[in-house]
Amino acid sequence: MAASKQGNGQDAGQAIRHTGRGFASMDPERQREIASHGGRAAHERGTAHEFTSEEARQAGSKGGKVAHERGTAHEFDSEEARAAGRKGGEVSGAHRGAHALGESGEPAPLGDDQGDDSVR
Repeated sequence: MAASKQGNGQDAGQAIRHTGRGFASMDPERQREIASHGGRAAHERGTAHEFTSEEARQAGSKGGKVAHERGTAHEFDSEEARAAGRKGGEVSGAHRGAHALGESGEPAPLGDDQGDDSVR
């Protein structure tokens, strides 16, 4: 006959009681603090995993799918989506503008030396 769980004082529908000890029973903020020490140590030793852009993309996609399945993903309303797009565009434009500056920090001059042979 198979072993029964009756000997441990647990009924099938009864919740398991936690003893209040160990990492899992700690406050989530304390868990994060402790985990970050491990991450820093791994980076200092050079043993931390460095994600490639493809691995990061896959991980982010997987996390997003799980959040939607659980119903915990943030659903943007149209105004939030517009605000996020505007913010991204501003950052992107700022980076683009920085590349257009010459070494002096001044905008690069526009003119015939830019290879523009069009009629003005």
